[in-house]
Amino acid sequence: MSKQAFLILEDGSIYPGESFGYQGETYGEIVFNTSMTGYQEMLTDPSYAGQIVVPTYPLLGNYGINSLDVESKEIQVSGFVVRQYCEEPSHTKRTQTINEYLESQEIVGISEIDTRAVTRRIRSRGVMMGAIAVNISPEEALKQLKTEPPYDELNFVQKVTTTERYQWTESGIGYDSIDSNLKILVSDYGLKYNILRILKGKGCEVEVFPSSVTSDELLAQNPDGILLSPGPGDPELLANLVTTTTDILGKIPMMGICLGNQILAKSLGAKTYKLKFGHRGANHPVKDTISGRVHITAQNHGYSIDPDTLTSDVDITHISMNDYTVEGIRHKSIPAMSIQYHSEASPGPKDNEYIFDDFIEMIRETK
Repeated sequence: MSKQAFLILEDGSIYPGESFGYQGETYGEIVFNTSMTGYQEMLTDPSYAGQIVVPTYPLLGNYGINSLDVESKEIQVSGFVVRQYCEEPSHTKRTQTINEYLESQEIVGISEIDTRAVTRRIRSRGVMMGAIAVNISPEEALKQLKTEPPYDELNFVQKVTTTERYQWTESGIGYDSIDSNLKILVSDYGLKYNILRILKGKGCEVEVFPSSVTSDELLAQNPDGILLSPGPGDPELLANLVTTTTDILGKIPMMGICLGNQILAKSLGAKTYKLKFGHRGANHPVKDTISGRVHITAQNHGYSIDPDTLTSDVDITHISMNDYTVEGIRHKSIPAMSIQYHSEASPGPKDNEYIFDDFIEMIRETK
């Protein structure tokens, strides 16, 4: 049975609602996502570690939870804020309701919230810390919230990365499967499984390494290419990852996605900065500056590359059509490329899988 719950924002805003999932308290950075589907992929995306997610779509959970649509081994969000959730989902593969799913992993949720009003507040004032409180008063939760460390001061990559290297042995997927026979190593900053599925679908041998892996350890594997994965948090806190990437540049072809894009940029001498409210959703238009084509992309990031700090030997290959921030770069003379958006989607449009083909082609050009 649901209890009264409260969503509390750092600026003192309080939104009353009803609890669902686990009944407790949680704290994190409040962010919104504009996707209309894909809530299970959203919940299990490691890039949401440390964040309370507010989907703008008003009904969540209508097709339930299944064993296939997961992007990591567990729910990653700190909390989930919805307008309404479905208690009787309809889908042949569903094994749980979203309420049961959150409760089973002790994730606090709140419903009956005007999520679009919350979104408007975040858009106008920027992302901020927040809390969901069920068993304590909103005043007590706000007091506790002020003692919580800011999101920007925590290294979430070390919390979500794999602790051991492993081979990806599950079957692959992809619209344009090829037999590349390439050995690809993935540095796990908080990867989504769909990256591994797509690489496997393109005939790659895929092995995943913890974010703590050294450049010597990666180079010793004699890979054909290295992929820097997406992940959570501020790249300014990840100097060790930048150092590792810098040591590999020019020796092995590299591609970065999302946080991997920012790490690659920093290894090339660029700087990053925090966006006011980030890009999170499955409907973000991005322009390919080379072809002029606009792609609809899935995105989940709160930081961006400062274009004024990129050197002349780095091309900006993609830009956001919403705010003209950098969405992709490529070095002119060494095999290194990256994108800010999620070419693996899940959730979101599958149109951008071609980026993996570009990566494979770049590798072949170096052989």
